[in-house]
Amino acid sequence: MTKDKILVIGASGQIGVELTLALRKQYGNNNVIASDLREQNPLLEGTGPYVSLDVMNKEMLHVQVIRQNITQIYLLAAILSATGEKNPSLAWHLNMQGLLNVLEIAREENIKKVYWPSSIAVFGPTSPKQNCPQQTIIEPITVYGISKYAGEFWCNYYHQRFGVDVRSIRYPGLISYKSAPGGGTTDYAVEIYSEALDEKKYECFLNENTYLPMMYMPDAIRATIELMEAPASAITVRTSYNISGMSFSPKEIAASIQKHIPEFTISYKPDYRQQIAESWPQSIDDSTANTDWGWKPKYDLEKMTEDMLLNLKA
Repeated sequence: MTKDKILVIGASGQIGVELTLALRKQYGNNNVIASDLREQNPLLEGTGPYVSLDVMNKEMLHVQVIRQNITQIYLLAAILSATGEKNPSLAWHLNMQGLLNVLEIAREENIKKVYWPSSIAVFGPTSPKQNCPQQTIIEPITVYGISKYAGEFWCNYYHQRFGVDVRSIRYPGLISYKSAPGGGTTDYAVEIYSEALDEKKYECFLNENTYLPMMYMPDAIRATIELMEAPASAITVRTSYNISGMSFSPKEIAASIQKHIPEFTISYKPDYRQQIAESWPQSIDDSTANTDWGWKPKYDLEKMTEDMLLNLKA
């Protein structure tokens, strides 16, 4: 059996860095090619091959896929919710065309598997707020959410029409100490930890009782790899799977930090991201992912806070 050769597009981003490192551990350093438009993230240096790649340049991408004998593609390049609202047409163009380029190449080259992340941003004000189900009313109000929802249907279409084995997860807000957040509405939950250690205070851009679905990065990476390693026969959802980790408010995350840093204080100054946050569910029902491929989170808020502060100090 030939070894899988994996291409990670957007490898220098918040998810890309940690996913690339995890895949290299699993598949061998030289079998995972990292690529990005940006410079290589320092955490990836010396861990395996890196190519400069623009997902919008289909010809260049196609050449790399053939040259490197790629069998799996992970497409992580995207413009996120808060950044996308500043330049909607660019966000739509990059998020859609990048995906279509990858799906077309996957079809032409018979790529074994494609991974593309969706997001809780697909949900809108009309979606259920509590335990938002896998199948429900979906009316997103950000260009990021609209592009992710459209992308889910493109993935489903390429699977049904051309048999492309494309898989997806609707990520909640992701929290990590290794790489900086990328311009999302849930970024406060990453910033708050480093500010707590450095400044002992934080001004939050959401109000204190804004509950959002969140996940610690180790769980998100594990979920992604578990989904990709599940047998194709187990995958019943070809749009994108709901997955859940935990839900908390800025007030609750502050309280969990104060157990470790009693002098830490938080203040609130909601901005345009408040409206985005309020349009999303407060918690997610992920029973379909649990049934299909055994998904279960390992981290809750307390466990994550302890781990975040420990690693950021180090």
